[in-house]
Amino acid sequence: MSAAVPNGAPFHAGEIAVQQRAGVRERIAEIGPRVVRDFMPEQHRELFGKLPTLWVGSLDDDGRPWASLLVGEPGFVAAPDARHLRIAARPGFGDPLAAALVPGAPLGLLGLEPATRRRNRMNGTVVAVERDAFTVAVDQSFGNCPQYIQARALHWAEAPAAYADPRPVVALGARLDAPAQRLVEGSDTFFVASASAQARGGAGAEGVDVSHRGGKPGFVRVDTVGAASVLTIPDFRGNAMFQTLGNLVARPVAGLVFVDPVRGDLLQLTGRAEIVWDGAELAAFAGAQRLWRVTVVQGRFVAGGVPLRGALPQYAPQLAETGAWR
Repeated sequence: MSAAVPNGAPFHAGEIAVQQRAGVRERIAEIGPRVVRDFMPEQHRELFGKLPTLWVGSLDDDGRPWASLLVGEPGFVAAPDARHLRIAARPGFGDPLAAALVPGAPLGLLGLEPATRRRNRMNGTVVAVERDAFTVAVDQSFGNCPQYIQARALHWAEAPAAYADPRPVVALGARLDAPAQRLVEGSDTFFVASASAQARGGAGAEGVDVSHRGGKPGFVRVDTVGAASVLTIPDFRGNAMFQTLGNLVARPVAGLVFVDPVRGDLLQLTGRAEIVWDGAELAAFAGAQRLWRVTVVQGRFVAGGVPLRGALPQYAPQLAETGAWR
Protein backbone atom coordinates (compact mmCIF):
# COMPACT_ATOMS: atom_id res chain seq x y z
CA MET A 1 0.00 0.00 0.00
CA SER A 2 1.36 3.41 -0.84
CA ALA A 3 1.91 6.22 1.57
CA ALA A 4 -0.64 9.01 1.72
CA VAL A 5 -0.52 11.37 -1.25
CA PRO A 6 -1.36 15.09 -1.36
CA ASN A 7 -4.79 14.65 -2.94
CA GLY A 8 -5.89 12.48 -0.01
CA ALA A 9 -6.18 9.25 -2.02
CA PRO A 10 -4.00 6.72 -0.14
CA PHE A 11 -3.97 4.09 -2.88
CA HIS A 12 -1.62 3.26 -5.71
CA ALA A 13 -2.59 2.26 -9.24
CA GLY A 14 -2.76 -1.48 -8.50
CA GLU A 15 -5.14 -1.02 -5.59
CA ILE A 16 -7.31 1.38 -7.58
CA ALA A 17 -7.50 -1.10 -10.48
CA VAL A 18 -8.77 -3.89 -8.21
CA GLN A 19 -11.22 -1.56 -6.45
CA GLN A 20 -12.62 -0.58 -9.84
CA ARG A 21 -12.89 -4.19 -10.96
CA ALA A 22 -14.74 -5.06 -7.74
CA GLY A 23 -17.13 -2.11 -8.18
CA VAL A 24 -16.17 -0.40 -4.91
CA ARG A 25 -13.88 2.36 -6.12
CA GLU A 26 -16.25 5.28 -5.49
CA ARG A 27 -17.07 4.16 -1.94
CA ILE A 28 -13.45 3.39 -1.01
CA ALA A 29 -12.20 6.67 -2.50
CA GLU A 30 -14.43 8.42 0.04
CA ILE A 31 -13.68 6.14 3.02
CA GLY A 32 -9.97 5.53 2.47
CA PRO A 33 -8.58 8.95 3.42
CA ARG A 34 -10.55 8.80 6.69
CA VAL A 35 -9.33 5.38 7.84
CA VAL A 36 -5.77 5.30 6.48
CA ARG A 37 -3.72 7.69 8.61
CA ASP A 38 -0.11 8.84 8.79
CA PHE A 39 -0.11 8.33 12.57
CA MET A 40 -1.21 5.61 15.00
CA PRO A 41 -4.33 6.21 17.07
CA GLU A 42 -3.98 5.46 20.76
CA GLN A 43 -5.82 2.13 20.47
CA HIS A 44 -3.33 0.95 17.84
CA ARG A 45 -0.37 1.94 20.01
CA GLU A 46 -1.95 0.13 22.94
CA LEU A 47 -2.47 -3.09 20.96
CA PHE A 48 1.08 -3.24 19.61
CA GLY A 49 2.41 -2.74 23.13
CA LYS A 50 0.58 -5.73 24.64
CA LEU A 51 1.48 -8.36 22.04
CA PRO A 52 4.08 -11.15 22.16
CA THR A 53 4.23 -11.29 18.34
CA LEU A 54 4.71 -8.96 15.39
CA TRP A 55 4.29 -9.99 11.75
CA VAL A 56 6.61 -8.22 9.32
CA GLY A 57 6.77 -7.88 5.54
CA SER A 58 10.07 -6.98 3.88
CA LEU A 59 11.89 -7.11 0.53
CA ASP A 60 15.12 -8.95 -0.24
CA ASP A 61 17.86 -7.69 -2.56
CA ASP A 62 16.01 -9.17 -5.55
CA GLY A 63 12.83 -7.27 -4.71
CA ARG A 64 11.01 -10.39 -3.52
CA PRO A 65 8.69 -10.08 -0.50
CA TRP A 66 9.18 -12.20 2.62
CA ALA A 67 6.75 -12.50 5.53
CA SER A 68 8.36 -12.93 8.94
CA LEU A 69 7.52 -13.32 12.62
CA LEU A 70 9.13 -11.48 15.53
CA VAL A 71 8.51 -12.50 19.15
CA GLY A 72 9.14 -11.05 22.58
CA GLU A 73 7.65 -10.45 25.97
CA PRO A 74 4.74 -7.98 25.74
CA GLY A 75 6.21 -4.51 25.51
CA PHE A 76 8.93 -5.49 23.05
CA VAL A 77 6.98 -3.36 20.55
CA ALA A 78 6.61 0.17 21.89
CA ALA A 79 5.26 3.42 20.46
CA PRO A 80 7.26 6.34 21.88
CA ASP A 81 4.90 8.62 19.98
CA ALA A 82 2.09 8.37 17.43
CA ARG A 83 4.45 8.20 14.45
CA HIS A 84 7.05 5.60 15.48
CA LEU A 85 7.31 2.00 16.63
CA ARG A 86 10.45 0.69 18.29
CA ILE A 87 10.79 -3.09 18.08
CA ALA A 88 13.23 -4.69 20.54
CA ALA A 89 13.65 -8.10 18.91
CA ARG A 90 15.85 -9.96 16.48
CA PRO A 91 14.61 -12.05 13.53
CA GLY A 92 14.68 -15.81 13.78
CA PHE A 93 17.92 -17.54 12.84
CA GLY A 94 18.62 -17.09 9.13
CA ASP A 95 15.43 -15.11 8.44
CA PRO A 96 15.77 -12.90 5.33
CA LEU A 97 14.31 -10.06 7.39
CA ALA A 98 17.69 -9.57 9.10
CA ALA A 99 19.30 -8.28 5.90
CA ALA A 100 16.35 -5.92 5.29
CA LEU A 101 16.72 -4.06 8.59
CA VAL A 102 18.63 -1.03 7.30
CA PRO A 103 17.71 2.66 7.46
CA GLY A 104 15.46 3.64 4.59
CA ALA A 105 14.00 0.16 4.02
CA PRO A 106 10.21 -0.16 3.67
CA LEU A 107 8.45 -2.59 6.02
CA GLY A 108 4.89 -3.75 6.59
CA LEU A 109 3.91 -4.47 10.21
CA LEU A 110 0.86 -6.28 11.58
CA GLY A 111 -0.12 -6.60 15.21
CA LEU A 112 -2.70 -9.35 15.81
CA GLU A 113 -4.10 -10.61 19.11
CA PRO A 114 -5.60 -14.07 18.41
CA ALA A 115 -7.51 -14.33 21.68
CA THR A 116 -9.55 -11.18 20.94
CA ARG A 117 -9.23 -11.15 17.12
CA ARG A 118 -7.95 -7.55 17.21
CA ARG A 119 -5.51 -6.53 14.48
CA ASN A 120 -3.88 -3.33 13.24
CA ARG A 121 -1.45 -2.64 10.42
CA MET A 122 1.32 -0.09 10.11
CA ASN A 123 3.35 0.30 6.94
CA GLY A 124 6.44 2.44 7.24
CA THR A 125 10.15 3.04 6.84
CA VAL A 126 13.09 1.93 8.99
CA VAL A 127 14.67 5.06 10.47
CA ALA A 128 17.06 3.61 13.07
CA VAL A 129 18.78 0.28 13.68
CA GLU A 130 20.39 -0.74 16.97
CA ARG A 131 22.08 -4.00 17.92
CA ASP A 132 18.89 -5.67 19.16
CA ALA A 133 16.20 -3.22 18.10
CA PHE A 134 15.00 -1.05 15.23
CA THR A 135 12.59 1.85 14.79
CA VAL A 136 9.99 2.28 12.04
CA ALA A 137 8.35 5.59 11.12
CA VAL A 138 4.70 5.53 10.10
CA ASP A 139 3.75 5.95 6.46
CA GLN A 140 0.27 4.46 6.87
CA SER A 141 -1.67 3.16 9.86
CA PHE A 142 -5.05 1.47 9.64
CA GLY A 143 -7.22 -1.10 11.40
CA ASN A 144 -8.70 -4.35 10.17
CA CYS A 145 -11.90 -6.17 11.08
CA PRO A 146 -11.78 -9.49 13.03
CA GLN A 147 -13.00 -11.65 10.14
CA TYR A 148 -11.43 -15.10 9.57
CA ILE A 149 -9.17 -14.90 12.65
CA GLN A 150 -9.04 -18.11 14.70
CA ALA A 151 -9.15 -17.27 18.42
CA ARG A 152 -6.21 -18.94 20.20
CA ALA A 153 -4.59 -18.65 23.60
CA LEU A 154 -0.78 -18.55 23.34
CA HIS A 155 1.88 -19.68 25.80
CA TRP A 156 5.66 -19.75 25.85
CA ALA A 157 7.39 -23.09 25.27
CA GLU A 158 10.83 -21.41 25.35
CA ALA A 159 12.17 -18.01 26.27
CA PRO A 160 11.64 -15.45 23.47
CA ALA A 161 15.38 -14.97 23.05
CA ALA A 162 15.70 -18.59 21.91
CA TYR A 163 14.00 -17.62 18.64
CA ALA A 164 17.24 -16.06 17.34
CA ASP A 165 19.49 -18.94 18.40
CA PRO A 166 21.22 -21.01 15.68
CA ARG A 167 19.17 -24.05 14.73
CA PRO A 168 18.77 -26.36 11.72
CA VAL A 169 17.15 -24.65 8.74
CA VAL A 170 15.94 -26.63 5.72
CA ALA A 171 16.45 -24.57 2.57
CA LEU A 172 13.72 -25.24 0.01
CA GLY A 173 13.68 -24.69 -3.71
CA ALA A 174 10.63 -24.44 -5.90
CA ARG A 175 9.17 -27.76 -4.75
CA LEU A 176 7.99 -28.24 -1.17
CA ASP A 177 9.19 -31.30 0.70
CA ALA A 178 6.76 -33.46 2.68
CA PRO A 179 6.99 -31.62 6.05
CA ALA A 180 6.48 -28.23 4.39
CA GLN A 181 3.53 -29.45 2.34
CA ARG A 182 1.88 -31.00 5.41
CA LEU A 183 2.20 -27.72 7.27
CA VAL A 184 0.58 -25.74 4.45
CA GLU A 185 -2.25 -28.22 3.90
CA GLY A 186 -3.06 -28.41 7.61
CA SER A 187 -3.00 -24.68 8.31
CA ASP A 188 -5.98 -22.50 9.14
CA THR A 189 -3.92 -19.29 9.09
CA PHE A 190 -1.02 -17.69 7.25
CA PHE A 191 0.41 -14.24 6.64
CA VAL A 192 1.25 -12.69 3.29
CA ALA A 193 3.76 -9.97 2.42
CA SER A 194 3.37 -7.93 -0.75
CA ALA A 195 4.66 -4.68 -2.18
CA SER A 196 3.68 -1.95 -4.59
CA ALA A 197 5.46 -1.57 -7.92
CA GLN A 198 7.81 1.17 -6.70
CA ALA A 199 8.19 0.09 -3.07
CA ARG A 200 11.01 1.94 -1.42
CA GLY A 201 11.53 3.77 1.84
CA GLY A 202 11.03 7.46 2.47
CA ALA A 203 8.22 9.96 2.80
CA GLY A 204 5.59 9.62 0.11
CA ALA A 205 7.06 6.36 -1.20
CA GLU A 206 5.06 3.32 -2.12
CA GLY A 207 5.66 0.50 0.30
CA VAL A 208 5.43 -3.01 1.70
CA ASP A 209 2.43 -4.58 3.41
CA VAL A 210 1.78 -7.72 5.45
CA SER A 211 -1.68 -9.16 5.96
CA HIS A 212 -3.50 -12.06 7.62
CA ARG A 213 -5.43 -14.81 5.85
CA GLY A 214 -7.59 -17.43 7.57
CA GLY A 215 -9.82 -20.30 6.53
CA LYS A 216 -10.82 -23.83 7.37
CA PRO A 217 -7.84 -26.17 7.89
CA GLY A 218 -6.54 -27.00 4.43
CA PHE A 219 -7.97 -23.91 2.74
CA VAL A 220 -4.63 -23.53 0.95
CA ARG A 221 -4.23 -26.21 -1.73
CA VAL A 222 -0.83 -27.46 -2.88
CA ASP A 223 -0.32 -28.82 -6.39
CA THR A 224 2.84 -29.83 -8.21
CA VAL A 225 3.15 -28.16 -11.62
CA GLY A 226 6.30 -29.16 -13.41
CA ALA A 227 9.16 -28.76 -10.95
CA ALA A 228 7.37 -26.29 -8.67
CA SER A 229 4.76 -26.35 -5.93
CA VAL A 230 1.77 -24.08 -6.59
CA LEU A 231 -0.42 -22.83 -3.75
CA THR A 232 -4.04 -21.93 -4.57
CA ILE A 233 -5.81 -19.70 -2.05
CA PRO A 234 -9.46 -18.56 -1.87
CA ASP A 235 -9.91 -14.82 -1.39
CA PHE A 236 -12.86 -14.07 0.88
CA ARG A 237 -14.73 -10.81 1.46
CA GLY A 238 -12.55 -8.28 3.28
CA ASN A 239 -12.24 -4.55 3.84
CA ALA A 240 -12.60 -3.80 0.08
CA MET A 241 -9.47 -1.65 0.03
CA PHE A 242 -7.55 -4.51 -1.62
CA GLN A 243 -4.10 -3.70 -0.33
CA THR A 244 -2.78 -7.22 -0.91
CA LEU A 245 -4.44 -7.89 -4.26
CA GLY A 246 -3.59 -4.39 -5.45
CA ASN A 247 0.04 -5.06 -4.67
CA LEU A 248 -0.10 -8.42 -6.46
CA VAL A 249 -1.45 -6.67 -9.57
CA ALA A 250 1.32 -4.05 -9.40
CA ARG A 251 4.14 -6.44 -8.42
CA PRO A 252 3.12 -10.11 -8.94
CA VAL A 253 5.25 -11.69 -6.23
CA ALA A 254 4.36 -12.61 -2.66
CA GLY A 255 5.92 -13.88 0.56
CA LEU A 256 4.02 -16.28 2.83
CA VAL A 257 4.67 -17.53 6.35
CA PHE A 258 2.96 -20.50 7.99
CA VAL A 259 3.36 -21.52 11.65
CA ASP A 260 2.27 -24.79 13.27
CA PRO A 261 0.82 -23.56 16.59
CA VAL A 262 1.21 -26.97 18.25
CA ARG A 263 4.75 -27.92 17.15
CA GLY A 264 6.18 -24.45 16.57
CA ASP A 265 7.32 -25.27 13.03
CA LEU A 266 7.81 -22.26 10.75
CA LEU A 267 7.69 -22.16 6.95
CA GLN A 268 8.54 -19.07 4.88
CA LEU A 269 8.01 -19.00 1.12
CA THR A 270 8.44 -16.47 -1.65
CA GLY A 271 7.15 -16.87 -5.19
CA ARG A 272 5.36 -15.58 -8.24
CA ALA A 273 1.72 -14.60 -7.79
CA GLU A 274 -1.31 -14.42 -10.06
CA ILE A 275 -5.00 -13.73 -9.47
CA VAL A 276 -7.83 -15.91 -10.80
CA TRP A 277 -10.80 -13.62 -11.33
CA ASP A 278 -13.44 -16.11 -12.53
CA GLY A 279 -14.04 -19.64 -13.80
CA ALA A 280 -15.38 -22.99 -12.66
CA GLU A 281 -12.68 -23.54 -10.04
CA LEU A 282 -13.60 -20.27 -8.33
CA ALA A 283 -17.34 -20.95 -8.56
CA ALA A 284 -16.87 -24.31 -6.84
CA PHE A 285 -15.34 -22.81 -3.67
CA ALA A 286 -18.08 -21.42 -1.41
CA GLY A 287 -17.38 -17.92 -0.15
CA ALA A 288 -14.45 -17.22 -2.48
CA GLN A 289 -14.70 -14.01 -4.47
CA ARG A 290 -11.42 -14.66 -6.25
CA LEU A 291 -8.55 -17.12 -6.11
CA TRP A 292 -4.87 -16.37 -6.13
CA ARG A 293 -1.94 -18.64 -6.76
CA VAL A 294 1.67 -18.54 -5.64
CA THR A 295 4.23 -20.54 -7.58
CA VAL A 296 7.01 -21.21 -5.09
CA VAL A 297 10.50 -19.99 -5.97
CA GLN A 298 12.30 -20.40 -2.65
CA GLY A 299 11.59 -21.23 0.97
CA ARG A 300 12.93 -22.14 4.39
CA PHE A 301 11.57 -24.53 7.04
CA VAL A 302 12.54 -24.47 10.73
CA ALA A 303 11.21 -27.34 12.85
CA GLY A 304 10.14 -26.19 16.31
CA GLY A 305 11.63 -22.77 15.70
CA VAL A 306 8.83 -20.65 17.19
CA PRO A 307 8.90 -20.47 21.01
CA LEU A 308 5.17 -19.70 21.26
CA ARG A 309 2.51 -22.40 21.13
CA GLY A 310 -1.24 -22.13 20.67
CA ALA A 311 -4.15 -24.17 21.99
CA LEU A 312 -6.87 -25.58 19.76
CA PRO A 313 -8.67 -22.59 18.28
CA GLN A 314 -12.16 -21.28 18.35
CA TYR A 315 -12.70 -20.95 14.63
CA ALA A 316 -13.92 -17.67 13.17
CA PRO A 317 -17.71 -17.71 12.66
CA GLN A 318 -17.30 -16.51 9.05
CA LEU A 319 -15.80 -19.90 8.12
CA ALA A 320 -19.25 -21.50 8.27
CA GLU A 321 -20.01 -19.80 4.94
CA THR A 322 -16.81 -20.94 3.24
CA GLY A 323 -15.99 -24.13 1.40
CA ALA A 324 -13.08 -26.52 1.14
CA TRP A 325 -10.98 -28.13 -1.54
CA ARG A 326 -12.18 -31.62 -2.43
